[in-house]
Amino acid sequence: MPLRPEEIKTVLVVGAGVMGHGIAQVFAMNGYRVRLVDIKEEFLRRALERIRASLEKLASKGALREPIDAVMARIETSTDLRKAAEGIDYMVEAVPEKLEIKRQVFKTVDEVAPPHAILTTNTSSIPISEIAEATSRPEKVAGMHFFNPPQILKLVEVVRGAKTSDDTVETIVALAKRLGKEPVVVRKDVPGFIVNRVMIRILNESCRLVEKGVYTIEQVDAALRFKLGFPMGAFELADYIGLDVLVDLSKNMISRGFNMTLCKLFEEMVESGKLGVKSGEGFYKYPGPGKFLKPSLPPRVAKRVDYIQMVDMGVNEGAWLVENGVADPSDVDKATVLGLNLPMGILALGDLIGLDKILESIDSKAKRWGLPDYQAVSILREKVEKGETGVSAGKGFHEYRVEKMEFASGKVVARLEENIGWVILNRPEARNALNPDMLKGIREAIETLIARGARAIVLMGAGGVLSAGFDIRKIAETKPQKAWLEISEEFGKTARLLEEAPAAIIVAIDGYALGGGLELALAADIRIASDRATLGQPEINLGFIPGAGGTQRLVKHLGVSRALWLVMTGEMIDAETAEQWGLVADVVPASLLEFEARLLAKKLAEKPPLAIAAAKRVVRAAAESSLAAGLAAEAGMFSALLASEDAKEGIRAFLEKRRAAKFRGE
Repeated sequence: MPLRPEEIKTVLVVGAGVMGHGIAQVFAMNGYRVRLVDIKEEFLRRALERIRASLEKLASKGALREPIDAVMARIETSTDLRKAAEGIDYMVEAVPEKLEIKRQVFKTVDEVAPPHAILTTNTSSIPISEIAEATSRPEKVAGMHFFNPPQILKLVEVVRGAKTSDDTVETIVALAKRLGKEPVVVRKDVPGFIVNRVMIRILNESCRLVEKGVYTIEQVDAALRFKLGFPMGAFELADYIGLDVLVDLSKNMISRGFNMTLCKLFEEMVESGKLGVKSGEGFYKYPGPGKFLKPSLPPRVAKRVDYIQMVDMGVNEGAWLVENGVADPSDVDKATVLGLNLPMGILALGDLIGLDKILESIDSKAKRWGLPDYQAVSILREKVEKGETGVSAGKGFHEYRVEKMEFASGKVVARLEENIGWVILNRPEARNALNPDMLKGIREAIETLIARGARAIVLMGAGGVLSAGFDIRKIAETKPQKAWLEISEEFGKTARLLEEAPAAIIVAIDGYALGGGLELALAADIRIASDRATLGQPEINLGFIPGAGGTQRLVKHLGVSRALWLVMTGEMIDAETAEQWGLVADVVPASLLEFEARLLAKKLAEKPPLAIAAAKRVVRAAAESSLAAGLAAEAGMFSALLASEDAKEGIRAFLEKRRAAKFRGE
């Protein structure tokens, strides 16, 4: 008969080190009798001290359901493995990552433990099947991979060996849930399972970018932290794990078929004795051995860094896991969020960036560096070929709610991705030159997107250009008075809508933003630009001046002198200058422009809609009114917002320490 989760009473934990003592604590906190075994009494004493200290910290936060001594009383220690294994129901092994040591533990316990006992390993890289061979019960052997620290992190990878039974997997999954964990089943016994395969790809690619002289350590870590929202940079995480541990883990996986060329910098650090936090120095210096202090990195270091190159092989590895039946996309993403504390799963990140961009990055590396690592898996290439490139297409590794619409006879295309809207100027053959129909189409698109739930809207141009200006042919064909009516009036209506719309409006500038194109962008809430963007008001060269607000809005953004310089010289400025002058908020590599716009829109769409609309109104009013009038308007809006349901929800979320409030615009 299979062992039911409720029948498990006594748990053996072998190894009292960093992971073992935490695993023992987790079981004891959940009512299980624990036998903790190690080879020396001093290791066991230290483990008990650590467990008590951890319990005291939890108790101080009100996170412990019973007295500390009651938990500690459930843990007994021993240096006699054979005796400790008698009469157990369950084992978790957490000894060093050496196959022979693990096999000896399993052989000994298998000889003594009752036939019903399930034997699991906390290994992070060694195949379960190789360990199970040392026992007479391979069907009852599996991986139960906790994450450090086990008493805090929720993820548990439940790993099947070649002969692990369905009953064993079901019991471990149910047990993990009883421990308050989030189990993910790894269906095939592959080296590194899910999380470590993805993590090592990201760390190794980040290391290679430094090894090849593409970026510095600080640039890589700042980009991962501040651009992608990772909790740690790659080198920071490598130091935290321990560079010797990382190298051993990588080599274990490579020796078992993991297709990766290990970055030499990691090995060089180990050879020099710089192991990371544990030795007091790795890629960064720390206050002392074992004393972690988060490296200080200014966000500006991340500017102009193409971080796709750091995560492309991580996405590819996630795709490999799906293609080979190790896990489905939702489990890959669940594991990478819970195990690596990423803001989103690795495949969801690939979908958000665009799988075509991921594939392009991998193929580019294959040509540049010629390493066997850079082989895009078939499922990734097939998805790109089918147009399933991610969020913008409505389908990648996941499916997304995407609505597509056309306005102005297709010269303006709109797209709604959940609560993010996109308005694309779609006249690339004319560099997206504007005309009255297109301006009307932009307004109709924005109004439609807002009516359908868009909380943030991105305005871009197709073909690598925002807009080279108003259609000069249209101006030439129109009588002056009519031109004013048709052009200035349509521009005015469109600009006012961008300024007054309740949703946040972002303009993403690639290529040219000239004349009317720049005037349109000036009315948006936030402008970002690619590093190849060019901005200007060249109308003076044609014998007239900007007629759609350029002379007025430029002054408000740049002051009189720079506004006059742009208008009177008709000369253009590059993106770098535009950022220095405050005309755009950020400049990013062209390959990242759409993704950066999407990230910003996503961030703004998560904010309270009423407060976003109020911020637009009050901040813009500051340019039009006296300080006293502006302060009065701000105070009135602040007071009104405090009475909203959104504000009440935001305050509740803060007090309850919830990660994110749920704003409904009420």
